[in-house]
Amino acid sequence: MLNNKLGRSVVFSSALGLMLAGCSSQSEQEQVAKTQIEAMYEQAQESIASGNLNLAKEQLSGLNKRYPFGPFALQIQLDLIYLHYKLDNTDEALAAIDRFISLNPNHKDVDYALYLRGLVNQRAEHNAIHDLAGVDRSDRDSSMAQEAFKDFAELVRKYPDSEYAADAKQRLIALKSRLAKKELAIAQYYMERQAYLAAANRARYILKHFSDTPEVENALAMMVESYEQLELPELREDAMKVLRTNFPDSRLVSAQ
Repeated sequence: MLNNKLGRSVVFSSALGLMLAGCSSQSEQEQVAKTQIEAMYEQAQESIASGNLNLAKEQLSGLNKRYPFGPFALQIQLDLIYLHYKLDNTDEALAAIDRFISLNPNHKDVDYALYLRGLVNQRAEHNAIHDLAGVDRSDRDSSMAQEAFKDFAELVRKYPDSEYAADAKQRLIALKSRLAKKELAIAQYYMERQAYLAAANRARYILKHFSDTPEVENALAMMVESYEQLELPELREDAMKVLRTNFPDSRLVSAQ
């Protein structure tokens, strides 16, 4: 009996030793892997700092595929989103942002991801060539501007204390003006085709949704002219009163 117990004890001790050796070996492997990940991540950061964004994207993409659950996994994903934004990879950036937010709704950097989504959509909407050429393209598609507006509005609403909230508010002001200009361009299109009721409705939409933009003055002037053409004197006078009160120096007011 004693020999049997001793034998079991020896076997148990040997097994425990093997387990501890295995744990030690596993711990060492994990430490080596972590060190390798840190070195690769630092290389990618150096590429970003030197302006070699394409190389940095390749390095981080490789790192993300090789160690999808590594210690820097979420930060690598955020860095890749930033690089997609800087490289104008709109579809890749939006897909990565939506995936990150969906899988990590409570992550401390969700506000940053929302901010980046707004930037991506705003940049996609922005046409640098036309701006540089001084071409007014108020009539161009505004769907990306609308998406950017929703992104920044969501950021400000959900994370009012975020370090990105102040800039998001400023961008909302610019986007409001952009969207108001689009509506004004549509109203002008109707005016030119003597579709006065449609023009007045578009102008009224601007007053309702973009009341704090400079485009309100022209919208009111369009309403005045549209109602005059439609022979609706009461509505014309109402619009004129609002125009006169808020824009006393308006050309239409001066002409009265």
